Amino acid sequence: MKQDEDKLSYIDDFQEILQSEVYVDLERLRILARHGIPNQLRSEVWKYLLGVQQADRSKELSSCKARREEYEQMDKEDIEIAKRIRGEVLRYQRRVPDILQEKEYVNSFVNIILAYLNSNRDVEYSPSLVSLCAPFIYVMDTECDAYFCFERLMQALEDYNASFSLKEQVAYFMTLFRCSLPELCNYFEDEEVDIHEWSTSWLQNLLSKEMRFDNLVRLWDCYFAMSDPFAFHPFICLSILLSVKEAVEDLEQSEIRTMLHRLPLLNMDM
Repeated sequence: MKQDEDKLSYIDDFQEILQSEVYVDLERLRILARHGIPNQLRSEVWKYLLGVQQADRSKELSSCKARREEYEQMDKEDIEIAKRIRGEVLRYQRRVPDILQEKEYVNSFVNIILAYLNSNRDVEYSPSLVSLCAPFIYVMDTECDAYFCFERLMQALEDYNASFSLKEQVAYFMTLFRCSLPELCNYFEDEEVDIHEWSTSWLQNLLSKEMRFDNLVRLWDCYFAMSDPFAFHPFICLSILLSVKEAVEDLEQSEIRTMLHRLPLLNMDM
């Protein structure tokens, strides 16, 4: 009973902020979001946290209309890449069987990723775009909102990667790993587990390929509420390794690689 009351109170705290008629208090929203966002409010909250929806509500209707019109006009055509996206979405659906199974979701993946690639010609298609896009398709009420949230995340990743190359990020993480978890690091080396193989994906794709979906969405609640989530991300990766350390140390190379690519359900309380 007490737990239900606390949950309702927590939802009320979010709704109080979101129902403000003039201005949404983003600072309060960020503080709350770090502890997790109620499922029924995540769509609206993510839009504010990612800057898709502005805190000043005076032009909310006109800005929503402008986004819809902009998205409708975007080029979403490329037969060859569309075929590759569809193939990767089918693989993703087999990997995450409980969500996004309806046929229309496949079209949403294709439309959103092609709109992004055709608007950013310097970006090449990668299968990881599907796993990075999936949470937005799942959370958002419209394909348009999913696109603009996805675009914001991709822009933030691009900006961070321009400042710190992937090679630098992996080297930094490996240093942290050796210093923080030397026994596990040595065990990986003894079992000939290539640290580069899994850490590159962990760092580059924000665990979107490896985490259980519920865990991933919860993690991104926290990340979107932070001013610099990418600097924090390596430490989350270390905490995950610490949480699975005992289980991993009973495994052999192939089993370790499998676990690192398909993480178990984790306790995400922060």
